[in-house]
Amino acid sequence: MPAARAPSCRRSRRRAGWLPGLVVLAAVSGIPRPAAGQSATMPHAWSLRDGDRVVLLGDAFVEREGDRGYIETALVASHPGASLTFRNLGWSGDTVWAESRGVFDQPAKGYARLLALVRELAPTIVFVAYGRNESYRGAAGLAAFRGQLEKLCDDLQETPAGAADAAEEREPGGPRLVLVTPHPFETADAAARNAALAPYCAAIRAVAAAKRSGLVDLFAAGDDAAPAGASRTENGVHLSDAGYAAAAAAFVRAAGRTLPADFAATSAGLRKLVVEKNRLFFHRWRPANETYIFLFRSHEQGNNAGEIAQFDPLVAKAEDRVRAVAGGSALP
Repeated sequence: MPAARAPSCRRSRRRAGWLPGLVVLAAVSGIPRPAAGQSATMPHAWSLRDGDRVVLLGDAFVEREGDRGYIETALVASHPGASLTFRNLGWSGDTVWAESRGVFDQPAKGYARLLALVRELAPTIVFVAYGRNESYRGAAGLAAFRGQLEKLCDDLQETPAGAADAAEEREPGGPRLVLVTPHPFETADAAARNAALAPYCAAIRAVAAAKRSGLVDLFAAGDDAAPAGASRTENGVHLSDAGYAAAAAAFVRAAGRTLPADFAATSAGLRKLVVEKNRLFFHRWRPANETYIFLFRSHEQGNNAGEIAQFDPLVAKAEDRVRAVAGGSALP
């Protein structure tokens, strides 16, 4: 488990109750579609392998998934017998520049901390989910977004100096990457917002093709089924339970797998264990009062820093329970 952690002076994670068809049709939402016969990208096929260490990196979509657990649960359940490790590094409001992670520092320092934490986790595969917040900059910000996304992909796959001692833990050539497009807006101005988001999603597809990365295209996932009358978002922006369930199905399909027919009815217990494990890891890498523990006020409570590592065995034990139940054992 990593010692480095991205700092935060304020926590955005929701606690109460463990917050539990992803996209709207083009005719309803105004989502631009590729012209007939036009193929924007040829994404690289991807899958999860036994022993994979998975990092989920992105904005509120990823952070809130930690509280919901739908995507991770679906990927675990669709790979029975595989030993998979998941670590959620989502940060609400974040961008490819790590603007939310700088906290009291400039974004460049937050970006450096992001890379350091990912490298300490030594992932074999990283899901990269950005683009929604950046899309508010419109056409003027598109080129900069694509350039920084390309840089982030390169930096994630770079082997840092001094990492030779952990070479056996690392994927040759760096971790495999899977880029994730944002899901569409369902706001009152959804047509305009999705029209602005569409070029950013196209840029993500293009970068995925250029980098031979995998792709989960939530923006163009199609008319995924959702319970009748269930909204895919809570507020037009953030996914609801139905939205995360549809997103989970899209991830599984993109990995070339299928979910059992009774998955929705039988996965609640497993998902609860996934969420509990994510809660423990969140406290590990974004502990409360970390300004006092690790940052510029560490002279006041920095003596407590050593206690944070005590979450490591708790996270490992929680993940063992996830693996056991996913493998067919009874709920503990």
